[in-house]
Amino acid sequence: MHSSFRDSHLFRESLALFLFAAIFFSPAFGIPAVTTQNVLYRTVQVDGLSIFYREAGPKNAPTVLLLHGFPSSSRMFEPLFARLSDRYHLVAPDYPGFGHSDAPEPAGFAYTFDHIATVIDHFTQAVGLTHYSLYVQDYGGPVGFRLALGHPERLESLIIQNAVAHEDGLGPLWATRRAFWADRAANEAALRANLISFAATKQRHLGSDPDIDRYDPDLWTDEFAFLSQPHQVDIQSDLFYDYRTNVASYPVWQAWLQKKQPHTLVIWGKYDPSFQVAEAAAYKRDVPAAEVHILDAGHFAMDTEAQQVADLIRGFLK
Repeated sequence: MHSSFRDSHLFRESLALFLFAAIFFSPAFGIPAVTTQNVLYRTVQVDGLSIFYREAGPKNAPTVLLLHGFPSSSRMFEPLFARLSDRYHLVAPDYPGFGHSDAPEPAGFAYTFDHIATVIDHFTQAVGLTHYSLYVQDYGGPVGFRLALGHPERLESLIIQNAVAHEDGLGPLWATRRAFWADRAANEAALRANLISFAATKQRHLGSDPDIDRYDPDLWTDEFAFLSQPHQVDIQSDLFYDYRTNVASYPVWQAWLQKKQPHTLVIWGKYDPSFQVAEAAAYKRDVPAAEVHILDAGHFAMDTEAQQVADLIRGFLK
């Protein structure tokens, strides 16, 4: 065989393999490179507060506004930034009192879900978000539902991950919490042990998962270090006392879901110690076309199933 023929043959084979790899491993096939190198870490002034947020992805791409849970921050979404920012514009703020945003003392700032939702609403205006899909987890649920009901014209899709809008989701842990709402002074110490202690912070991640070796201990040690900062116990107690207003709002949120029938994805970590898996089915009652997935994961599903969560979001938004 002549060397020129052999060389051209090898060139064609190499080119074919290169093109196959370039196509097959492209984001279009849902297999993007996992990287956080393009994440930007920013602050913006909102209502006199410095609000921290993470942002990545093309600004002309569909926007996903990611609203975090307790006692986390926008940091919990880093696994999604690494997997979705090739195709989506991702924006994740820290609420006042959380993460790297300002945390005014409770004496001078009302830590209520109405107030936080107002700040986040003003945040979306400050950074120019006019249309978005909402990803809500835990506390992100009550913040997100307030945004959705206040500005339904902005909402393109709703992604719910272990966030509650029905009594179905509130299990045995909530007995202490309901007692706290009924008589704050008498139940403050019990509530703090139930919600803010190191044991509670760790258990919120592990839940009933039989395979606890999958969890990085930094998840709860970092969160407890945050909760141990000055004024945090009072901030979080005040905010959780206001959580009773969320439960009172459940019928309103359900009626909105039933009327609007938003494009909805429900992702549920079944080992969650805080929110019962029955909540996932409750959303299906309100939005029969909702896509529902129960994962072998906990309250923070991305602790262990980040790739699966990212794949479900890609398929849903596509």
